[in-house]
Amino acid sequence: MSHPRDLGDDHWAVRPYRNRVAGAGTSARRRVVAQLAAGTPVLPVLIVTVIVLVGLAAGAGVIWLPLLAAGPALAATTNGPRGVLGIGFLAVAAGVTLGIRDGMPSRELAAVLSALVAVTLASGLAGVLRVRRERVLAAVRSVAETAQHALLKPVPSTVGPFQAAVRYSAAAAEARIGGDLYALIPTPHGVRLIVGDVRGKGLPAVGTAALVLGVFREAAHDEPDLLAVVDRIERSLARNLGHDDFVTAVVAGYPRDGHLEVVNCGHTPPLLVGASGSVTAVEPAHPSPPLGLRALAGHGPSLHVLPFADGDQLLLYTDGVTEARDDGQAFYPLAEGLERHMSHEPARTLGALHDELLAHVGGRLHDDAALLLIRKPAASETGPAEVTAPAAVHEERCCL
Repeated sequence: MSHPRDLGDDHWAVRPYRNRVAGAGTSARRRVVAQLAAGTPVLPVLIVTVIVLVGLAAGAGVIWLPLLAAGPALAATTNGPRGVLGIGFLAVAAGVTLGIRDGMPSRELAAVLSALVAVTLASGLAGVLRVRRERVLAAVRSVAETAQHALLKPVPSTVGPFQAAVRYSAAAAEARIGGDLYALIPTPHGVRLIVGDVRGKGLPAVGTAALVLGVFREAAHDEPDLLAVVDRIERSLARNLGHDDFVTAVVAGYPRDGHLEVVNCGHTPPLLVGASGSVTAVEPAHPSPPLGLRALAGHGPSLHVLPFADGDQLLLYTDGVTEARDDGQAFYPLAEGLERHMSHEPARTLGALHDELLAHVGGRLHDDAALLLIRKPAASETGPAEVTAPAAVHEERCCL
């Protein structure tokens, strides 16, 4: 025979189930209330209410009734068709009330109400179209974000012997990817990195950036000579680019301790920061043409070998940073900003540069921009070299 408490509501298996059901019901009610609150057209309701109050206080409803159409029209910009129709119904009800109260002729009242109904229906259609556009835009953003992560892979906060950080910004307001490119990878021949800028914008520029990064990642592992890596990229672009297309880039490598190799192909010169805090532009000894234009120039790039000791840092960037202008058309002084904000943490340094750059341009850049900073910490600062999970990569929609 079962024990009596086994059959009651307080059975040990029934009580938790009942609690779960009650909790689920509470959560469902909260979600419904939150959704209703989020979808309530507060401002349109407020506008209709104000018009009704003014009409009641001032009389002469025929003057105020047409203003009720502002309610559903405004609701179309913030709400879906249900919200628009709800505001339209409220506006019509308010119009009927005011019209009857003020003794408006039936023909005039019918005309005003017909106008309110027409505005409501048109606003409802506009709301439907807006919701569809928002869904399409959300899908496009999702695809762009996926493409960005596939093309511009996150850079770890530590790669080989280096600390690293990246800042990237696509100038297009709704884009998350553009024509600037970067990569930092460990290889059997040391850590290698690239920062470049594709001529042009839009999908063709993104396709060229993908081509350059794909060839770089393969060649960086295969070729022991850094110039050979650049040659592989050049040959690939020569086969695939048009006559007027090109890519400016800086390719760097760290083949052995204390030595950094730099190949500059028509790009803005990197900035070398010494352990003392001095900033020096790494100008190429012999200017080289951008990638894709070697056949026109008749000569290739040169290899520049730099000493790179503990505490040194190297900043690679694109011209979207240095060509950013303020209201007075003055360019952003990157070297001076780097001196002001230099720290032992690359992510903090780039974060400070980012804030200052935004303040310089007034909140929005007009060109794609990329910054990649590496630092060689002293042996006393870190343990054994390792590659860690991404922790210092920042991507943004419309401003760096």
